[in-house]
Amino acid sequence: MILTLTLRPGESERALVGMCEKKLRASCRFFRILKKSLDARNKSDIRFVYTVECDRRPPFRPPPVYETVKGEPPKVVIAGMGPAGLFCAIRLIRHGIRPILLERGRAVEERAADVEAFFRTGALDPRSNVQFGEGGAGTFSDGKLNTQTNSPLNRDVIDTFLEFGAPEETGYLGKPHIGSDNLRTIVAGMRRFLLANGAQVRFSSVLDDVVIRDGRLCAVGVNGAREDADFLVLSVGHSARDTFEMLLSRGFLIEQKEFAVGVRVEHLQSEIGRAQYGEGFAALPPADYKLVSHAGERAAFTFCMCPGGYVIPSASEEGGVVVNGMSNFARDGGNANSALVVQVKREDFGGDHPLAGVAYQRRLERAAFEAAGGGYRAPVQLIGDFLSDRESYYFGQVRPTYARGTAFVPMRAILPPPIIGAMKAAIPDMDRRLKGFAAYEGVLTGVESRTSSPVRIVRDESLQAAGIRGVYPCGEGCGYAGGITSAAADGIRVAEAIARQFLG
Repeated sequence: MILTLTLRPGESERALVGMCEKKLRASCRFFRILKKSLDARNKSDIRFVYTVECDRRPPFRPPPVYETVKGEPPKVVIAGMGPAGLFCAIRLIRHGIRPILLERGRAVEERAADVEAFFRTGALDPRSNVQFGEGGAGTFSDGKLNTQTNSPLNRDVIDTFLEFGAPEETGYLGKPHIGSDNLRTIVAGMRRFLLANGAQVRFSSVLDDVVIRDGRLCAVGVNGAREDADFLVLSVGHSARDTFEMLLSRGFLIEQKEFAVGVRVEHLQSEIGRAQYGEGFAALPPADYKLVSHAGERAAFTFCMCPGGYVIPSASEEGGVVVNGMSNFARDGGNANSALVVQVKREDFGGDHPLAGVAYQRRLERAAFEAAGGGYRAPVQLIGDFLSDRESYYFGQVRPTYARGTAFVPMRAILPPPIIGAMKAAIPDMDRRLKGFAAYEGVLTGVESRTSSPVRIVRDESLQAAGIRGVYPCGEGCGYAGGITSAAADGIRVAEAIARQFLG
């Protein structure tokens, strides 16, 4: 039986079982939560809404069975160990194919130490940082698993995360998140599974060549050495700029792709809670928000909102400042932060070159580095001063969480006029729907430039690169996903496309 039930904040979820037994008129021997969401539309009557499954006896659900390949399995190389690469590898293992995984960065344990050292000292390792390393850029994020895509593979992604240790509620929350702290443990567990089942994992290994003969992959170059390969999965991430250049030189069809840029905006988490829930919100989860504004000539929107989180230094190239947001599972920091970004159009790139978007990102990142005085300090400005075209000189209640330090810099010195204009129109408009969003003492930190990939590596209906057999562009970096869940689902999709050629 499937039921929809509600609880008020503070009521125990154990009460749900009793509600089910009343409906069943019998003892409930099977119970599970399918979905949990918060209905805060009426601030005087906020409720948790549950969809539950219950029955007098446990249902029989056979575990999934994966057909394994016949004969000698192909040699599959996966470049990149973010969600797309990891989930592709796990699904290939289920089908009896033992891939080779290449990762330019380091194992997540060592990578975390490199990231923390960068936060503390400013010593950037271009191969091991927030963007590069085991787990991909999403490892240092909020670990959100909600997605706007409606793929049947999304459930597979959630179930796989649960299999490797994600919190139980990940399986049923309406807006599931794992947290950066949990992701590190989960990613390490995925690696151990892959190694135990015959996969190879090679860290500090850069894909630096793709050898094509007669329109088909025949070999790859890794750290200057060449080795044969039957298939290559390109799950390289949105910051693999040198890889994009290499692929372009090898004849891959690469298109410009629009993306968004802007800043991180920080408010007190308590004020976001008050705006969303009203008074008495202590028993509720840290409040989030998602806002879109069409008040300006370009749309602006919030993205990757991190309740109780931190704005983090996310550079992967020397001499550039990049910011992103991160939360641990508890979301217990004092500030809320979100990207506040505006769509960048192709005409903004300043040319038809396929990598013009990369150059655009790089210009903003270097401008931010120089304007803040180097050392990976980030430029900041108070919201009120930004709206009034005044320079900032002091912080109020909202103190920036960016670890490398900040410098007061007008955002107009870094971001182009169309971006500034859209943000100025959007902030008061968003404040009409989220009271306090335009609070004078809120802090803007720049620049948020890596919202998504600036390129798309074109692939055909078989998911292979246009005109090149045996190479599968995959995930967010190649332009086919936007977040952890959709990237992981695309990895599964590519794995199935490869495996189908050897099944039956």
